[in-house]
Amino acid sequence: MSRRAFIRWMLGLFVMIGAATTGLIYLLQRSVNSQSVVKHAAEQPLAAPKPETPESKPAPINDKEPLLSFMILSDLHVSVYDPDTIKHLKEAFDDIKQFESPVETVLLTGDLTDFGDPDGYRELQKVISAYKLPPLHANMGNHDYYDIWIDKKGAFNKDTVPNGKTDWQARERFQKFFGLQKPYHAVEINGLSILMLSQEAYVQEKPEVGEGAWYSDEQLDWLKTELAKHKDGKPVFVMVHQPLPPIGSDGGSHTLIRAKLFREILKPHPNVFVFCGHRHQDFQNGTEHYVKETFHFFHNSSVGRVLNRNFQNEGKNKSQGLYVQVYKDHVTVRGREFSNRTWLKEADWNLKLTK
Repeated sequence: MSRRAFIRWMLGLFVMIGAATTGLIYLLQRSVNSQSVVKHAAEQPLAAPKPETPESKPAPINDKEPLLSFMILSDLHVSVYDPDTIKHLKEAFDDIKQFESPVETVLLTGDLTDFGDPDGYRELQKVISAYKLPPLHANMGNHDYYDIWIDKKGAFNKDTVPNGKTDWQARERFQKFFGLQKPYHAVEINGLSILMLSQEAYVQEKPEVGEGAWYSDEQLDWLKTELAKHKDGKPVFVMVHQPLPPIGSDGGSHTLIRAKLFREILKPHPNVFVFCGHRHQDFQNGTEHYVKETFHFFHNSSVGRVLNRNFQNEGKNKSQGLYVQVYKDHVTVRGREFSNRTWLKEADWNLKLTK
């Protein structure tokens, strides 16, 4: 099947199911006007540059100083076929480099590139290498498994999926890039925990998951164990990619699949803050970005492509993320527009911790 025909098929499918994989929709639309065949370079070992891990800072002198400050960047979608994604990531890094407040780590919450292929990681590596950044930590999104859609000629080919590739290869590529043993991991900074969860399969291994996030028993047991370590009331920050479905239901395509168990694990821990990406929704379009459950649940916007409520990339110049600061008794979460380095009044939360 030609790239053009594949694009038409995928767009039709997405319209029928009302899908929200907005990065792919945008990419496929642009690809109609792109070259018909992608020339993949021979795969070379790729790895994210390793910034020096800062030493834990001393406890704040007073309660007005944050214990921890970090930036969350979601849905980068770095692609050589969409230069805007590269431009927007550079804008975010430029802002972080000269930021007015501390940024002790940067969290990348899935869909790092459009296809999770060597070309995308190579471009991501190139951008990261150009900056002196705080430590980077990442998890996987659905797009990080998309290399299976590309055939040996470099064209999109649904008829030959998985095109001789596997979900395992996608995970290995991600893990090698970030120096991980598993696709999920814990980070501790200044005595506070950040848990990076990743979907562990895509449609090559589990066709039924679609674009949803499937977590294994092992990963969910790990999450439960990690949370159980925190009985001191300190907040814990959990990063996922796909959002949660409505309360009381398990998810499917485009959501966290084992949502009932996930919520049950989090229920005893009121000071958990969960952040997802995937929706790309503009902080300024009126969409709900914060939901209070037994935990705090945030929907981030996107660095690569900020979308309106109809999942259209109207604000092509926009690039957004979240800045989090943790204090002794509260947490602030603020939306940031990286393109002009401004705060977004529509995304500004100050949440007290439960004692």
